[in-house]
Amino acid sequence: MEIHVVHYLVVSTVMLFCGVYGFFTRKNLLAILISVELMLNAANINFAVFNRYLFPDQLEGHFFSMFGIAVAAAETAVAIAIIINVYRNMKQILTDDITDLKG
Repeated sequence: MEIHVVHYLVVSTVMLFCGVYGFFTRKNLLAILISVELMLNAANINFAVFNRYLFPDQLEGHFFSMFGIAVAAAETAVAIAIIINVYRNMKQILTDDITDLKG
């Protein structure tokens, strides 16, 4: 039984909307970071799926996915470093408290 491209796109769409919802509703910086990662992974799924179905003998979509994974890893490392510094100064990692750092 072959899985059709629509099934992959439904999974990717659900992941994207879960990420957008989490990004706009969460106040914890780590939860926001996880939501951003969900959105990036949804895009990586789309790269791989469209490459497989449109150009099955080429690897550009997979290379874009690998590049997206590398960018997501770098973004996560920088974001966690920022979150650690915010926690050291504020003792919390809620977005409401970050405005207190101005100044």
